Amino acid sequence: MKFWNFATIKNEKDNTESVELRIEGEIVSNDDAWIYEWFEIEHTAPNVFKDELSKYKGKDIIVWIDSYGGDVFAAAGIYNALKEHKGKVTVKIDGKAMSAASVIAMAGDEVLMSPVAIMMIHNPLTIASGDMREMRKTAEILDAVKETIVNAYVNKTGLSGDKISSMMDDETWMSANVAVKNGFADGVLYEDKQIEVSNIKDFAYNRFAIVNSTNEAIKKLFAIEKKQIDNNKNLEKEKLLIELDLI
Repeated sequence: MKFWNFATIKNEKDNTESVELRIEGEIVSNDDAWIYEWFEIEHTAPNVFKDELSKYKGKDIIVWIDSYGGDVFAAAGIYNALKEHKGKVTVKIDGKAMSAASVIAMAGDEVLMSPVAIMMIHNPLTIASGDMREMRKTAEILDAVKETIVNAYVNKTGLSGDKISSMMDDETWMSANVAVKNGFADGVLYEDKQIEVSNIKDFAYNRFAIVNSTNEAIKKLFAIEKKQIDNNKNLEKEKLLIELDLI
């Protein structure tokens, strides 16, 4: 059982054929794929993917992506397979290409996003336990993994490694037009004319900005609540003073 498929599409205008495939669900390692198959959970694993991709050597490939991401090493395997493919690779993002799925998207000779799609990049994550030495070692490994991911983004976008690293630190979410502006995508699907984005920072957003905004809203709410409590206390105080005067 697999949750992606290849379909051959014939272009009647020039009588050429291309192959369309979809990458949906979580990107998982070859070792973990059986678990997802057992529970019938959408997923994509590199080995089976590469085996089937090899059947279409020389053909143009259209890769539709709609995935939250997953295992970065599995994504690297799929990325490499697409980069090695003999034929044009066009990536189309119709919903989301987040985390490891955005790395796969970078393999496209051309990357197109739906106007309602999202791309997200962030630092690699893991779960670790142990003493201080093991934790430091884990951090070093994450640094190395981040460098490999930065390489994929730099090769596609032409942005500096420092700029990409900063965007990953911020967990940057990009709409289609912002992704194009930054070089992560080459165009927007279904649009004859690209919408101008004058200031990337106004449109690219990250989790921390949202959290900070939420915190500010909560602070204001508490301030209003405190003011109301203080007003009530003052009213109670005035009422008590009036009662004492009457006594």
